[in-house]
Amino acid sequence: MPRHAAAHVDLDAVAHNVAVLKDLVAPAELCVVVKADGYGHGAEDVAHTAVAAGADRLAVALVEEGQELRDVGVEAPVLVLSQPPADAMADAFAAGLTPTVDTAEGIDAAAAASSGSGWAVHLKVDTGMHRVGCDPADAVVLATRAIEAGLRLEGTFTHLAVADEPERPETSCQLERFAAVLARLADVGVDPGLRHAANSAGALLHPDARMDLVRVGIATYGVPPAPGLRLPVELRPAMVVSAEVSHVGRADAGEGVSYGLRHRFDRPAELAVVPLGYADGVPRRLGELGAEVLIGGVRRPIRGVVTMDQLVVEVTGGPPVSVGDEAVLLGRQGDDEVTADEWAELLGTISYEIVCGFGPRLPRRHLRRVSHGADAAPAALGDPIGPR
Repeated sequence: MPRHAAAHVDLDAVAHNVAVLKDLVAPAELCVVVKADGYGHGAEDVAHTAVAAGADRLAVALVEEGQELRDVGVEAPVLVLSQPPADAMADAFAAGLTPTVDTAEGIDAAAAASSGSGWAVHLKVDTGMHRVGCDPADAVVLATRAIEAGLRLEGTFTHLAVADEPERPETSCQLERFAAVLARLADVGVDPGLRHAANSAGALLHPDARMDLVRVGIATYGVPPAPGLRLPVELRPAMVVSAEVSHVGRADAGEGVSYGLRHRFDRPAELAVVPLGYADGVPRRLGELGAEVLIGGVRRPIRGVVTMDQLVVEVTGGPPVSVGDEAVLLGRQGDDEVTADEWAELLGTISYEIVCGFGPRLPRRHLRRVSHGADAAPAALGDPIGPR
């Protein structure tokens, strides 16, 4: 029996987002980031859809993620965004992935794994985020080492730390440091390959960051890189998280609800139980913070703490609610919408964490109106291509 709850992923929305982003950044290549299981949307279906919609290449965080794409028939170039461990380089080479390198040890491991076959690599430079990447002063030495080891320097890149805050000066500083690295490479006759710096926010808000390639993650899924931004294109959210009401009941005035009985009613209350909980990725504190769900197109407050498998919604007043009614936690129902940004603001986090937080217990049902290329099977929107 299928579970009566799911994350519904509209692949038409993914295709739309890829198409408008590709048009925006042209002539730069578009690299769609599908790490973390496609930001919780299902990497396999998103990858096929993105390539069919015009993505030039894909990116992942782990060699294992790239192998999984190859196992389901994805043939597009796949960039591993951080330097793989030395003992994973052989697997990356066997899968035809493109590794990032940023140390001499990483370059040597890539060369050993590929036996001087001209394996394409990308050199990552740290221009100020201070997470991973080589020191700008070491870039020429490392690029030269890679070439002399029989690797092909297909790209050179950096990552922007505050591109989603367009008023801040650090993005310009990072781009200036990156330009200086590229100039030093040119001075010694090293072709940097594809130059790239822009993440979703960089691609959308900083035209000078687009260069030869952009790496779009969160924008692919129709979620703005940060709330309140004025974007140059329309993005369509791809995910709706919903479940059927599993139980209806009531509580008297003065009674409490859920573990700890932390919420008490000051009047008789009608209640509906929704079979989703923190084991599925619904944060436990949402109810205490004032989060709402949509039932019958009407906002209804979550009451008490979210439990492992269920949450309780107050449905006093308004249209009656019955077992089997759809409750939308994230997404649109009727004329209203609950967004990932709304949850993120309540929780003091970012939308990325929200969409990535839905676990494997929650089925993904991928929906499509029309076929997008050879890899896409046609289906009516609202009918699953298949749960994962």
